[in-house]
Amino acid sequence: MLPVPQLEDLAPLEGRSVLVRVDFNVPLSNKAGASAEIADDLRIRAALPTLRWLHKQGAEVTACTHLGRPQGRPDPRYSVEPVRRRLAELAPGVELLENLRFDPGETAGDPAFVDRLVEGHDAYVNDAFGASHRAHASIVGPPQRLPSAAGRLLAREMEVLGGLRQSPRRPFVAVLGGAKVSDKLGVIDALLEMVDSLVIGGAMCFTFLKAQGHGVGASLCEDSMVERCRELLDGGTPIHLPYDLTALGPGGVPGDPSAGGDVRQIGASVPDGWMGVDIGPGSAAAFGDVIHKAGTVLWNGPMGVFEDPRFGGGTGAVAAAMAETRAFTVVGGGDSAAAARRFGVDRDMDHVSTGGGASLELIEKGDLPGLAALRGETNAG
Repeated sequence: MLPVPQLEDLAPLEGRSVLVRVDFNVPLSNKAGASAEIADDLRIRAALPTLRWLHKQGAEVTACTHLGRPQGRPDPRYSVEPVRRRLAELAPGVELLENLRFDPGETAGDPAFVDRLVEGHDAYVNDAFGASHRAHASIVGPPQRLPSAAGRLLAREMEVLGGLRQSPRRPFVAVLGGAKVSDKLGVIDALLEMVDSLVIGGAMCFTFLKAQGHGVGASLCEDSMVERCRELLDGGTPIHLPYDLTALGPGGVPGDPSAGGDVRQIGASVPDGWMGVDIGPGSAAAFGDVIHKAGTVLWNGPMGVFEDPRFGGGTGAVAAAMAETRAFTVVGGGDSAAAARRFGVDRDMDHVSTGGGASLELIEKGDLPGLAALRGETNAG
């Protein structure tokens, strides 16, 4: 993975103004707008090493972020005011601009928006790993106009995820969950070239199970991907699938216990009208054994509908195995990071990525638009 400029590569910053792109797209309470409360400030705290280093160098620091999807216009529901309040507590003196996505130029990559964003600043730092897979204006534009560098968080993500691509401690095991094979086909193909074995749970396992000839009942299954899954199973890298499942009967609704529906442990085939909603206890134990024998484990995606307490056993077992193994453990952000926090093991992981989509794209492709931008012409001299 090609290097990018680091904070120490910037010219002396005493008295200079630095624009820092952060990813403060944090979950908020049910209240809307400025009165909302932050439900989890992890992403704000993750940026503190960069913000504090810049302040220590004497820089005037202005942060900028997106929050939610306000569709390119001001929307009080997506005001950054709650984030601004928390940032003032954690990093006094750091200014925070209003939501970047209030302007349509952000997602469109508009050069005029970039000009307005960088005006008055002397340098730029990208510490928004979770947004660096998108060629948005605040990500790829400033490095074309200002001396730029990666923040501490971005640099750490590159170090860890780049290490998975280049020199993982073996056996290297990837544990994948989530809904659709089609959403992760690119990273599956890439991982099968890197890992010693692949573990697949979550709803995406049903497309693989159908490729093996199992019934999937009313479970989520991509029929258009069955043949491709069959090809992957016939490849040279072992793929571990669940051999027992937790299933929800007709009339049941995942996430709503009050709706009823029987819950049963079944084999690998799901009866008509039933829905697979989690891996079974036997499979959870088997997946745990694979994790315990690994040298490196990448986990991305839950094993079931873990938000529903009836169907959290598989994800909880994987989380526990990740916490107990002596392997180097990496959680690929998104729902996996939320699950690690839910089951209280996030602090036991060697690395919890701040970007779900970004982490997968970096593993798959070895680069991101935001990283490529930091290697641009402004920094070359």
